[in-house]
Amino acid sequence: MREITISGAEIGTREALHDVLQEKLALPDWYGRNLDALYDCLTAELTEETQLTVTDAELLEDSLGSYGRVFLRVLEEAAEENPRLHIQ
Repeated sequence: MREITISGAEIGTREALHDVLQEKLALPDWYGRNLDALYDCLTAELTEETQLTVTDAELLEDSLGSYGRVFLRVLEEAAEENPRLHIQ
């Protein structure tokens, strides 16, 4: 199982969030760097068992506001849709 950790303490902007996601999750070139595209990638393109851990989620929410909260919800919804994705 692939294990990926994203630290909310290291992400201060939406752009930084999508940079980290694209790098750590090896998202495809067509990834649109938005939450809809992230959901699509996590539910349709992710074929390897993946444990995704978000640390310091409260700091992520502090720096990104509602976008941070929606991001965390997208992860949860994608994990419900894709049995290969596990969120912690």
